[in-house]
Order: sequence, then structure tokens, then C-alpha cells
Amino acid sequence: MESSDQNTNQAPWGVILLIIALVVIGVLAWQVLDKEQTPPVEKIESIAEIEPEPVEEIPQPEPEPELVEPEIIIPEPIAPEPVEEVPLPVLDESDVWVQENLSSLTWRKELLKLVINDDMIRRFVVFTDNFAQGGLAYEHSPFTAPVTTFSALEVPAEEEQEATLLWDDSSTRRFSLYVDLLRSVDSDTLVDWYLEAKPLIDQAYAELGYPDSNFTETLQSAITRVLDMEIPKEPIELVRPSVMYQYKKEELESLDDADKLLLRLGRENLLVIKSVLLEINEKLARESNGQ
Repeated sequence: MESSDQNTNQAPWGVILLIIALVVIGVLAWQVLDKEQTPPVEKIESIAEIEPEPVEEIPQPEPEPELVEPEIIIPEPIAPEPVEEVPLPVLDESDVWVQENLSSLTWRKELLKLVINDDMIRRFVVFTDNFAQGGLAYEHSPFTAPVTTFSALEVPAEEEQEATLLWDDSSTRRFSLYVDLLRSVDSDTLVDWYLEAKPLIDQAYAELGYPDSNFTETLQSAITRVLDMEIPKEPIELVRPSVMYQYKKEELESLDDADKLLLRLGRENLLVIKSVLLEINEKLARESNGQ
């Protein structure tokens, strides 16, 4: 009996110990299986131990320069220096003043020796007035006379016929220097000077008996006479009944003295003079019309 009780008492404790062992084994097995299925948890470092990765600094765009409108400075107009007006001399004492102005009109100053330096404005006015009317006032000519004289070309006659006298074109060369002087004059400066000298010119023109007339119209009439002149294309025949030569054709011999002078100048010289006077006449016309 004692042994059976003792077995009985031992049996429950044995069972209990067995159950406890199984439970322990089950718990251990579950933990092992759970560790195999669950990934290991990494150790989380503290925030203080974590070093932040360097952040790349994004360059900031430089600010665009502020546009400043340039200050516009308007210069004050510079007042021109007043031009001192030189008073005109009296007519009787104007020759020196005219000579100084003539010297500034041309670059061929050596040709000014052809101009007579005595009572120059009156000579110009009287000669121009006579020329416009077809006459020649030689004693009031503004220029010295040519050094060489006119010569004719004699063509021998056949049998008993008289010799023929023809115009010698080479004789026109004696006027070449006068034409060169006119061609060297600046037309703009000449017209300006003429307008400046106009009070003295009007005074000289009034002395001729034209107190209320405009001398510019007389000057333009003289220029028009030159522009209208035409030199015959055929040879010009001459006769010499006395010391002086005459034109054989009556239509040429009946021309005014002013037109005969233009014939003696020759075709080439006359064309140059026409060109210069045409330009001067146009500028005088514009000045007269206030343009």
C-alpha cells in the first residue's frame, strides 16, 4: 500500500514536471521559430550619433543688375559769336576794299593784274550799263587791253581775184587769261560780295541818271546778251577798207559793238564764259526772288 500511495503521490508530480518541461520546450521552440521568421532588428542609433549626410549647396543665381536709365543731358545751345560788321567805305575811297575782296574770290591771284585798280565800282557799273545796251565804253573798261592785237589770215587769191581775209582763230588766244580769271572765281562768293557791295553799286548807278532803277536787272540784261550770242559755224570772212577790219557779211557788220566783241572772243572762250555767267545769273535770280 505504501508503495502504491507513494507511486500515486509521485505520479502527479511527475506529470506536473512533464507538463512543465513540455511547456518550457514549447516556449523555447516557439522563440526559435519566431527568430527564424522575424528579421533581426537593427540597432537604432541615437539621433545624436547619426551624422547627417552633406547636402550639396545649390548656387543661387546672382541678382540681375538694376537697369538705370541714363540721364540725358541736353547741352545748352551755344550762342554764335556776334560777327562784327565792317562798314562799307565811301564810294570815292572804295578801291582798296574792292581789291581786298577780289583777292578772296579767286585762287589765280596772279591774274588780278588784268584788273584796273582805279575807280573800280564806277568802271564796272558804267561798262555793264553800256554793254547791256549793246555799246562798249572802252574808256571805262574794268580790264586792261590785251597785249597782242588782232590779226587776220590772208588766203592767196587765184589768178586776178583779190586775196580773201579770214578770221584767224589763233588770235582768240589773247583773251585766254581773261577767261581763266573768270573761270577761277567762286560764283557763290562772287554773288555774296556783289550783294554786300550793292549800296555802293546803286550809288554809282544813280550817278548815271538811274536813281530809281535796280542795277541787278541791268546786270542780268548784260548777262543775257552774252548767253544769247551765237558764233557762226562757217568761216568768217573779213574786209579791210581802211586800217580797221570789218566783217564781209552785212549781218555781222551790223551787229552791236558788244556783240562784235563777243565774236572776237572766239567760240571756245565764249562757251566757257556762258557757262560761268549762266550759273551767276541763276543765283542772282534766286536772290532777287528771295529764295
